[in-house]
Amino acid sequence: MIIEVHGIGLAFVSPAMAEFDDRSDPIALPPRQGGLALPPQLQPVPAENLSPPEFGVVARSEQPELTREPSLVDQLVAKAQCPHPIRHPIQFIGWAVSMGFGIATMVLALAILAAVPILNLIALGYLLDVEGRVARSGNFRDAFPLLPLAPRIGSLVIGIWLFLLPLRLLAWAAADARLISPGSAVDRGWHLALYVSMVLVALHICLALARGGRFSTFFRPLKNLRWFWKQAGDSGYWDRAERAVWEFLARIRRTHFFWLGVKGWVGAFLWLVIPTAIFAAANKPGGGAAVVSIVGGVLLSIALAWVPFLQARYAAEGRLSAFRELGTIRELYRRAPVCWSLAAILTYALSLPLFFTTVVLPPQDALWMVTPIFIVSIFPTRVITGWAYYQAVNRSQRAWFSVRLLSGLVLMPTLMAYTFILFFTQFIGASGKLVLFQHHALLLPRPF
Repeated sequence: MIIEVHGIGLAFVSPAMAEFDDRSDPIALPPRQGGLALPPQLQPVPAENLSPPEFGVVARSEQPELTREPSLVDQLVAKAQCPHPIRHPIQFIGWAVSMGFGIATMVLALAILAAVPILNLIALGYLLDVEGRVARSGNFRDAFPLLPLAPRIGSLVIGIWLFLLPLRLLAWAAADARLISPGSAVDRGWHLALYVSMVLVALHICLALARGGRFSTFFRPLKNLRWFWKQAGDSGYWDRAERAVWEFLARIRRTHFFWLGVKGWVGAFLWLVIPTAIFAAANKPGGGAAVVSIVGGVLLSIALAWVPFLQARYAAEGRLSAFRELGTIRELYRRAPVCWSLAAILTYALSLPLFFTTVVLPPQDALWMVTPIFIVSIFPTRVITGWAYYQAVNRSQRAWFSVRLLSGLVLMPTLMAYTFILFFTQFIGASGKLVLFQHHALLLPRPF
């Protein structure tokens, strides 16, 4: 897929992340400093130590400054800035509609990815990336890293779908003609119309994508053709188009999301698999089976209290070893117990309704109709968990003991009640005991 606007490639500028202050605190995240230290002769000179140029002399650079025409993504990022709702009410309404359409596009895209095996790890990785961004900056606006691109991606999908719809109708008519009268003139005519339409539609879609993929470009084929005729005469157009494709793919960071999801799933699963296995080991009610289930439920409740924040620490720092830092997580809890308890309660409260969607599973090719419910339920919990982690990291002192005790007295009974309800989901879920291992709020956002 080539997305090009007048030969300018795509680029994605993610929102700036706020840095943590180094307060010589073993829990606080250190400021990010990449690269090696510069020697003294190469250290930058403070602005206040620079002497101003003499009167009438203008300081110039020895080399001319290179100017770059803003790319498509630069334009989209600029359009994503919220206008003043009072000074520019019409622009604000247009911005709100565009951003709402972008959010709907992202939810649908994540839902489709969540319904496909292996690709669902990309959806999990995106949710973890959102959680990590909020955990590092504490800003809720960082929860939408791809939002500036989402409206344009949505227009691409809708435009392509609209122009593929006639091909589907022609394909059905040609198939009926082949079935009713194979080899006849009617059959040959329908198939000839289908083949010609396929070529024309494919050419039209490629030209619309080359012009940037705005929704209006799908309805201006002649202008697209004239524009491409001018661009094709430029010897550097194809090189710019190739760079644009690779730059776009790099900005999407699909590989980053995939491996972030793989490691985040592995770390959380290793924490949950043993207590969940003990919890699900009992086959018959009563006697020793009940004792085993109770022990497993208590262990699972304890694990559920810490795993969301272990995962948040991993998402914030990108280290798989963060899943082993339980002592650090417990110390962070002492600093912001109210925020952490609220985040944990919200996480599991919103995940409970998801188990009812597993009572009757739809066919594999229709799962994307169910997975939006999972994305909409899980996304805010990731944001709140990342925010709670940020609050704890940026507090240097522990909360009062009474506050920590009260938060624990509220959190643990809530988690035990959640575990008690979770036990009965195996009797209503289509997957049986496997439903206990799903943990939608922490693992894959899909109903199986």
